[in-house]
Amino acid sequence: MVRTRPIAATALLTMGSLLLGGCTLFEDDGPPPVEEEFPYTREGRIFQDTGNDEVMRFSITALERTPEHTVLHYEVDYPDGFVGANRNLAMPNTLVDPITGRVYREYVDPDGLKYGSVSPNGDGLYPVHDGVTNEYRRYFPPLPDEVGQVTFVGSGLGAMTGIPVQDVDEEQPAPENPNGADHLSPDNPPSENLTFENRPPDDDAEAEEGWVESFVDSEVASITRDGDTETISLHSDVMFEFDESELTADAEEVVREAAQSMTHSVSPDDPEITVVGHTDGIGSDSYNQNLSEERAETVRDLLQEELEGNYTYLVEGRGSTEPIAVEGGDDDEEARARNRRVEFSYQVVESTDDEDVEEDTSDGLGVAQRTVHWPAPFAEDHGDVAATAERDDVRLDVYPLRRDGSYVIGTISLTNTTDEPVLPNMGGLEDREAGGPDQFSSGSLGGFQLLDPETDLVRYVSQMTLDDGRTANFAEEVHELQPGNTYDLVAVFPAPPAEVEDLTLRAGPFGELEEIPVED
Repeated sequence: MVRTRPIAATALLTMGSLLLGGCTLFEDDGPPPVEEEFPYTREGRIFQDTGNDEVMRFSITALERTPEHTVLHYEVDYPDGFVGANRNLAMPNTLVDPITGRVYREYVDPDGLKYGSVSPNGDGLYPVHDGVTNEYRRYFPPLPDEVGQVTFVGSGLGAMTGIPVQDVDEEQPAPENPNGADHLSPDNPPSENLTFENRPPDDDAEAEEGWVESFVDSEVASITRDGDTETISLHSDVMFEFDESELTADAEEVVREAAQSMTHSVSPDDPEITVVGHTDGIGSDSYNQNLSEERAETVRDLLQEELEGNYTYLVEGRGSTEPIAVEGGDDDEEARARNRRVEFSYQVVESTDDEDVEEDTSDGLGVAQRTVHWPAPFAEDHGDVAATAERDDVRLDVYPLRRDGSYVIGTISLTNTTDEPVLPNMGGLEDREAGGPDQFSSGSLGGFQLLDPETDLVRYVSQMTLDDGRTANFAEEVHELQPGNTYDLVAVFPAPPAEVEDLTLRAGPFGELEEIPVED
């Protein structure tokens, strides 16, 4: 399916160092070699809809790219046994290209049933027996030829990075004698792996695609990246005096430095720059419309003065019609301040080798560079615990952040230290920064952010924006914790610059945990 609102990650620093456009890898010796070492296996406790949260072993046994599809083969078993009919409450199975942020989900039919291994009862459930491995396959859209590794999420065991893509002319043959339908009763266990009839995608198959959308913020501006479009949002309270449309002297310098950076990042194939003004909800619609237009025109005029080349400009005022923070709440003042902004967006050059581009300046905005690392290699575990906090009988353990392409993967574990089930309060919208964007503060881990104490730059949990405009958290949801159990959860953030070695995790009601290392 065709995407409609793809957005990927960028980075932003404060007024003294604002990162714009561009895309560079910060290793000179090329990507690490990709060695196919299937299976790739993770093991841990997963959330089930009945609360029978058992330990699951999940193994990716192949990831095949054919001319028609991408085919994921995987196996599941439960080392400690499994009881009753349950559904895994993890995110949908998703493949992510960590370099570009492109997202691919499974093919499903009009009834929402997945293609590949067929549920024997047609209800999406599969028989499970103690000591028996279930074999599955699922179909995804074909990955671009240049994608050599992907990150997989959906098992409920965190992000599985560094899964190599295997190019084949034809996928593996379907099971010759699938036995899943013969062993539906728990009293009739099989003597070998359970296999299922295979259903490849047909003309009714649809698969959601999209992009990872990230939000990075400072007191001066915020930046998002929408596929190949970058949007810089300048906070009007920093740029303009109250009720004025002329830039302050400091604001002029910000825009001039931004313009110099844009000369290295705006695509020469599509040199249009769109400038849009926004206001808060106070005042009449006509007043807000006029003020937003005037402020957009002011920014456009200065950009036009600074930029050389054949750029074209589209200027719009949208008044208070597109708020990014909800006004009228306890943080009304901060929300209105965030909604007062001027945005300019443009198509970006995907990479730059310009040696004249500097990474930072001491008296203005730094140059345009998107922080991108090579895909992270696969890891069976999350490393050593970097920080711990406890609240309301729940222990939070935080593991080192791992760079994965354009993102960092944050992994935490939650342990119920009581003898009763606990549904922890993780904060979510309640613990977002005052005036923060609701879209990036939703979900169980929405109150989590990464703070760079050197720059006061804040990175929010990323979202997946799908082709129909819907968004989904790039983080696992937290459900009821069963007594004594530990659960691993993942949240994904836009990557910081290469020189950043540690960040502070704002962990919602658990408070701030400092010096969480960032590992390559």
